[in-house]
Amino acid sequence: MSIKKLLLPLGLLIIMMLAACGSNENATKSNTEKKASGSSEPATSKLIAGAPLKDGTYSLKEKELDSHGWKATMSITVKDGKITKSDYNYVNKDGKLKSEDAGYEKAMKAKSGVGPKEYIPQLNKALVASQDAQQVEVVSGATESSDHFINYAQQLIQAAQKGDTTPIEVDAQAKLKDGVYKLAEKNLATTGWKAFINMTVKDGKITKVDYNFKNKDGKLKTNDAGYEKAMKAKSGTGPKEYIPALSKALIDKQNAEEVDVVSGATHSSHSFRVYAAQLINAAQKGDTAPIEVDNLVFQEK
Repeated sequence: MSIKKLLLPLGLLIIMMLAACGSNENATKSNTEKKASGSSEPATSKLIAGAPLKDGTYSLKEKELDSHGWKATMSITVKDGKITKSDYNYVNKDGKLKSEDAGYEKAMKAKSGVGPKEYIPQLNKALVASQDAQQVEVVSGATESSDHFINYAQQLIQAAQKGDTTPIEVDAQAKLKDGVYKLAEKNLATTGWKAFINMTVKDGKITKVDYNFKNKDGKLKTNDAGYEKAMKAKSGTGPKEYIPALSKALIDKQNAEEVDVVSGATHSSHSFRVYAAQLINAAQKGDTAPIEVDNLVFQEK
């Protein structure tokens, strides 16, 4: 067999593996470097799919105080189709901001190494820099608040794509109402796949999760032997392993934020957590209207 014949399939295999969801390291590194440098320029490239954002101010707030006496509030300002301001914080019953609570700052920083005076501005800045909720990285020591931020930022971006400035109220302390809750991405990613999740709630508990990806032909990622082989060779896991693992974890934990990231499938794990959190918010309201995410797809650099 000639060397050319050997090199061609090898090259194709490498391309497939780089396209697998475990190959997010370069993008993450690029985003991290831009955030660290303080750049306000979007870390993403040209938008090739997903509706552009409409100018306006979009807001969201939690309905009730959490067990620690705080509730999240968030707003984003869009101008000329870009997020120019993100204002995320927590307020207590007296209207005091968590980022201004010296006692909370001291206690959290002593325990976690970071406090609201650091992580809240960092998250707000990261969203303006990336223009994409799912490109915002979790702040070490503030995982729960980072997860809330990413979930709420995603919901506000979806509102901004529609130009719907109606304030969003999240009943984060409510129990789940029975029903089937569905979410699906509208656009194929550059890898040729789009995600969907169907979540069933019975007797106030998540009892079934149907999570997967479809390509343009409607084929499921878990049934794509070539993708499985390529991704598993590179990352140590494939869709036949990580997709059921994430689905099972949501049923076991009953909380999107407690679903552990699957090693080798970091990007898909984070996306799953964001979408699962949004479905849980829908279940807290009992809103079974299917959610279509007009997901932003950027041209790869």
